[in-house]
Amino acid sequence: MKKMSKKLKNILIAIGIPTIYAIVLRLVFGVKGGSNLFSVMSVTFLFLLPSIIGALTVYLSDKEKIKSIWYRIWMPWIPIFLFLIITLILAIEGWACWLMILPIFLIAASIGGLIGGYLKLKKRNDSLNISILILLPFLISPTEQLIEKIPGTYTAYTYIDIDSTAEKIWDTVVRVKTIKKEEDTGYLTEFLGFPRPLKAELNYKGVGAYREAIFTNGLIFRETVTEYEENKKMVFSIKANTYEIPSTTLDEHILIGGKYFDVLEGTYKLERLEKGTYRLHLYSTFKMNTTFNFYAGWWGKIIMKDIQNNILKVEKKRAENKN
Repeated sequence: MKKMSKKLKNILIAIGIPTIYAIVLRLVFGVKGGSNLFSVMSVTFLFLLPSIIGALTVYLSDKEKIKSIWYRIWMPWIPIFLFLIITLILAIEGWACWLMILPIFLIAASIGGLIGGYLKLKKRNDSLNISILILLPFLISPTEQLIEKIPGTYTAYTYIDIDSTAEKIWDTVVRVKTIKKEEDTGYLTEFLGFPRPLKAELNYKGVGAYREAIFTNGLIFRETVTEYEENKKMVFSIKANTYEIPSTTLDEHILIGGKYFDVLEGTYKLERLEKGTYRLHLYSTFKMNTTFNFYAGWWGKIIMKDIQNNILKVEKKRAENKN
């Protein structure tokens, strides 16, 4: 019984301390209006933190257990999932953000677990190693924040083939009437909690024309036409009403038009393929402003493509069914 109690205590220590450490670090890195030395949207938090969680989990585990490489790989996932559940329950983090960062956290935690196992089996100075691991983010993050962020510009390209006339197709482009819920096929953005598109209509056809692409929850893209060819091409600048919408509409870390993610321009092009068939192209240019644009940009493309494909499917259905 005493042996069982000690075993349980060791497991709780190995899981509990890394989980508490992760929560504390999330609170410190998420403080608003304070120091600019720490940020949740940083390589330190997204890549280093889960590695340290993994290393601590294994380092605090029983030496016999960590001889198993599978233990070192999978055990660090437990505090990661506990961290996920606690931050969701306490509304510290949103589900959309967790979906995006979870693959990184799990992989990094396993790598950290392997490192922690190596340190535990091959090295000494346990207290020193643990202290260094815990303090590492506080030493590295200030340096990272001093590095100037270089915004990355990306293009999300989509298209759809439509059996209709150029006039009918173009009419669905310049006048997107109210999109009913059953017409909406933006499953990913819906799952992430993004507002869904409702309607958009130009005030006139030509350069300088203006329209509001209205989404649910008060999100509006204000668009101004910068290039226009009837039934052929339309280019428009985009500005989101980021600071006019409720704070609960989107997580601040993936807020369109916010500090990290902004949509700049959209383009429609209509290409004739053969008699009675056209290809409608829709692509957008957006900007990411993080120290990990290589990953954030990839997610940005996925999100924008889901939004665009949703709108294109609506326009195809309407153009092909319109009398």
